[in-house]
Amino acid sequence: MLSIAQSELRGFSRTLAELEWLLLVLVLLYFVLPGATIGNQIGMLFAMVGYAAFVISFRYSKLFTEETQWKLALETWVIILFITWCVYHTGGIDSPLMNLYLLVIIFSALTLGKLVTLLEFGLISAVYFYLAQPNFYDDGFSISGFSEMIVTFAPYLLIAYLTSLLAADLKHAREGLEQLSDTDELTGLKNRRAFNVALEAESKKAIRYGRGFSLLMLDADDLKSVNDQHGHAVGDKLIIAIARVVQESLRETDLLARYGGDEFVVILTETSLERAVEVAERIRSAVENTSFSADGDRVASTISIGVAGFSQEGGPDDGIMIRADRKLYESKRRGKNTVSS
Repeated sequence: MLSIAQSELRGFSRTLAELEWLLLVLVLLYFVLPGATIGNQIGMLFAMVGYAAFVISFRYSKLFTEETQWKLALETWVIILFITWCVYHTGGIDSPLMNLYLLVIIFSALTLGKLVTLLEFGLISAVYFYLAQPNFYDDGFSISGFSEMIVTFAPYLLIAYLTSLLAADLKHAREGLEQLSDTDELTGLKNRRAFNVALEAESKKAIRYGRGFSLLMLDADDLKSVNDQHGHAVGDKLIIAIARVVQESLRETDLLARYGGDEFVVILTETSLERAVEVAERIRSAVENTSFSADGDRVASTISIGVAGFSQEGGPDDGIMIRADRKLYESKRRGKNTVSS
């Protein structure tokens, strides 16, 4: 299961691929345009062939199994170099291809963050001022020539600034939506979707680095009787209390999620099965000794826990969830309020 960030990067990558080919088509159209100003036709032709070869080899050779920010950034740097070469041989700052820089600025600001955008904008600025010297400094440096150059370049700065502001607003909204999509509304814990993403990532890490982990599945005992006797509001309060007690029994590196209803799951990172059983017993005991008052009555509950360890031989589809679930129901059959591994 892909995380929201991974899905987003894949979307950005598809957009960048279309942008790369669009740039090549625009340059090619200018190249064949009658009367186009081209100082070095052979150099332009080789640049287009080299750029196309880069895009094909970098994007379609399967060298990269997943998209990353640095991969997209590298591609945008190559685009800038390609545009710079074309602009240099088609009239400098008077070239109609100068506006192609705007596509890179907008894409970087929306997808790659402020730092990368600032660095790329700095490079584009340096290229512009270098190419602009013959136009504005024919008779040496002058305030009026420098001012005219700044005014001419101002739209690039304005677009970079406004797009960065828009990207920051979109990022803030995106993070809020991601938080909502990953969070259980009642307990504030990670929800089932977020847990599945985390479990897949932890499994891959365990295989890559040879560091196992363990999984706990916890289920509140007799929650239905609490709901029937005191109402669902008290039942919800009990679920929240159990979540708090379990969370307090874990390390910061462990992950607790509400899997659904009165069922919770825990990923114990870099933890052996024996150690996981000890943690499970500590959690079971802590929940057993927890209660709260509701309408003058003491409300308490116990939990049943199933424990399973990740198997290196099992591969990514280790079946750890199935084994932990079987152990959980074994605890239920043994009379509840117990741990099975």
